[in-house]
Amino acid sequence: MNVGQLTVSLRTSAGKGAAHRLRAAGMVPGVCYGESTDGRIAPVHVTVNVKALKAALDPVRKQNTVISLSIEDGGKPVRTLSALVKDFQIDPLRRDVTHVDLLAIDPNKEVNAVVPLEFVGKPAGVINGGLLHTVMRTVEIKSKPADIPVKLELDISPLDIGDVLHVSDVKLPAGVKAVTAGREAVISMFAPEADKAAEAAPDAAAAAPAKDAKAAPAKDAKAAPAKDAKAAAPAKPAAKK
Repeated sequence: MNVGQLTVSLRTSAGKGAAHRLRAAGMVPGVCYGESTDGRIAPVHVTVNVKALKAALDPVRKQNTVISLSIEDGGKPVRTLSALVKDFQIDPLRRDVTHVDLLAIDPNKEVNAVVPLEFVGKPAGVINGGLLHTVMRTVEIKSKPADIPVKLELDISPLDIGDVLHVSDVKLPAGVKAVTAGREAVISMFAPEADKAAEAAPDAAAAAPAKDAKAAPAKDAKAAPAKDAKAAAPAKPAAKK
């Protein structure tokens, strides 16, 4: 695993205004927390140079990059530790980094990390006209920092209509355990809408005669006696002259 180098500065200002000023200067706010080799670290607010951050990131891994982090205060180094680039927020329009989370780590202890899934193969159900539904694209795992995989592959070629693949179907490398529950669905295959409509049609057709059969006797039974009663009524006697 490549280990990048990153120097950050302690940040004293907070709020949206301060964050805007930082970004205008090519910097972003960040936070460092976790547990290093010399104990747990309370959250420390830092200022991160965006160009330096991009240079420190593993070009393939990006998130989950292990770095050697140097924290400065007024230009003077106050602490150096190992850290994991846990997460970074991206502006949805500009696609710029707006905030970064740095997790202090002990390289010899396990940490939790979120790893992307990569689906490989062409599902049998798609060939048969099925609809693929992706439930999740990442899985949370636990391992030593050096063992965190760049991605996890899931072979979806056996997936047919009506099938579901779960987290338990994802093959994990040695030293890696899943934190996400194994029963959680990852991807499934639905029948095409045309097939659903075809399946529903016979049910609708079977229901129609039953409705007519129930309605017909009620109409006849109500109408017939009324007509007969009127016809059978005695004729009025002829008027006297």
